[in-house]
Amino acid sequence: ALEVWQVPGEMTGKVHEFAARVGGGYRMSLFYPASEPLPRGKTAEREDRFNARFVELAPPTRIVQAISFDSVDPGFAGEMSMVVTFEERAGGTEVTIVFERIPAGIRPEDNDAGTRSSLEKLARFIESRRSADGPGGTDRGLERDPRPTIG
Repeated sequence: ALEVWQVPGEMTGKVHEFAARVGGGYRMSLFYPASEPLPRGKTAEREDRFNARFVELAPPTRIVQAISFDSVDPGFAGEMSMVVTFEERAGGTEVTIVFERIPAGIRPEDNDAGTRSSLEKLARFIESRRSADGPGGTDRGLERDPRPTIG
């Protein structure tokens, strides 16, 4: 599922490893489309590869990840924090994502745009799962909410 919704814009994704436990995490690559005029990958010409470590897993309310990019560029060095919270709202679940210590090489407006794109994809992914599962679905309570937010 991460390869579907956590990939901003027209990028594609590939999860290389995944361990769903505190201290575990995942390694993932995001690939820029060939249609992008200027290659701008952090890891390779058209690739951003990163490691996400689960610092906290508190389903169904909160996930905290420490994320580091695989890059030789010092602008992408360090470990940023991504805190995802889930709050029940009338008709669905509000998903909020807050970042801390974003590397200097990532423009805040680009991070916000990518996060909004991912949240929109998550809403569509959940809605498609609910539709495929029929009335009542099996989405474990996470429903499409028109108010995804970035903290």
